[in-house]
Amino acid sequence: MQAIGIDIGGTRIKGVLIDEKGKIHKELVCDTNDEGQQWKSDVKKTFESLASLSTQNFVIGLSAPGIPNKQNTSIEFLPNRLQGIEGFSWSELLSKETLVVNDAIAALAAEASFGNAQNCEHAVLLTIGTGVGGAILINRKIYQGAFQKAGHIGHMSVDMHGDPDICGMPGSLEEAIGNYSVLKRSNGKFNDTLEVLQALHHNDQTAIDVWEKSIKALAVGISSIGNILSPEKVILAGGITKAGDKLMSPLRKFMDQYEWRAGGTKMEIEMAAFSDKAGAIGAAAFALSNSTKQND
Repeated sequence: MQAIGIDIGGTRIKGVLIDEKGKIHKELVCDTNDEGQQWKSDVKKTFESLASLSTQNFVIGLSAPGIPNKQNTSIEFLPNRLQGIEGFSWSELLSKETLVVNDAIAALAAEASFGNAQNCEHAVLLTIGTGVGGAILINRKIYQGAFQKAGHIGHMSVDMHGDPDICGMPGSLEEAIGNYSVLKRSNGKFNDTLEVLQALHHNDQTAIDVWEKSIKALAVGISSIGNILSPEKVILAGGITKAGDKLMSPLRKFMDQYEWRAGGTKMEIEMAAFSDKAGAIGAAAFALSNSTKQND
């Protein structure tokens, strides 16, 4: 059995053809053209190109931002982005059962199937970039929860007196560490996380303060996840992971301070194994695990 995974991002559409061990046999990338919803046709072309290369039966999964419906057949809720995606039937367009999943959940599916969560019963993934997304693995299964909202960890509050985020949550983790809020958090000095990291090299005090506060909030958030879900492992993904030890060193320090380590146990924290192809690989992995064709 093979699987096609397609990830619809804000800037690029990525597609992969993989086998059951996660080996990539072919990958395709094109720009996301929002003019006249051209991206829908580009998804179909990507699918057809990959399908023509498949040498055996295959299933298909599609990853996108937003909240999927209960059947994982379409994105049900995604305001102000990718107009026309809400309620759109990909199975009809592609003439084949297509499972649709949130992009953060796809990233965890990739890690659980082929990456750094393969041996975990329970794990949580946090993807930190423009905002903060997340996904939850319980008993080796992706947990989407009632209304398919589970995993929106970025909207956890780490400061009840903070500014509301896009969901109205005061002082959310997304506000505390998301790239989009750097300008506000640095009082106009830095435009994004990259500029903060560059300034850290020069021991800029504002950069030091902004970064330390952000990582402290992340540690509080992860420690709260540990208290609520108690996973063996938390996996970090997204652009912030490029910070490497500048992220992990202070994070470990704050985790020593905030994590409740009953009986001396503690969560592992690791970087994700997959980067920009995680959504496509994870969509394929989700289809392999959940498609009715696969389970027949």
